[in-house]
Amino acid sequence: MLDNLPRGTICIEDIEMGMTRHLHKVVTDRDIELFAEVSTDRNPVHLDDEYANDTIFEGRIAHGMLTAGLISAVIGEQLPGHGTVYLGQTLKFLAPVRPGDMVKAQVTVTGIDHAKRRVTLDCVCEIDGKPVLKGEAKVLAPSRKFD
Repeated sequence: MLDNLPRGTICIEDIEMGMTRHLHKVVTDRDIELFAEVSTDRNPVHLDDEYANDTIFEGRIAHGMLTAGLISAVIGEQLPGHGTVYLGQTLKFLAPVRPGDMVKAQVTVTGIDHAKRRVTLDCVCEIDGKPVLKGEAKVLAPSRKFD
């Protein structure tokens, strides 16, 4: 995984509109298998080449929530980072992610409520610059006042 900045915490007092963080990750067969095991989602479109070849995707695809998990990784590890609490997330899946795809997951600050420690983030996952997932997250950011 390639992050654009170190992992850690950005407290609400230091978050600014337009701040952005991202990571890159190649989705592997092992990732898909582990996600299927943990989630218990064993849909054959994710795990069985023969089955998946006869679907509209014409091949295996990663679980959509595996891709969404990369957004969670950016939020939980970079922006705002450690101590962040998810309040909500919207997601729109635009294209499949396949084993071997390099996904760029990025979040951008689009709203800040300092008094309530709430941050709104635009979220996107891309492959070769093409969006495969878009959404918005609302989170409770950590504060130096409570550390």
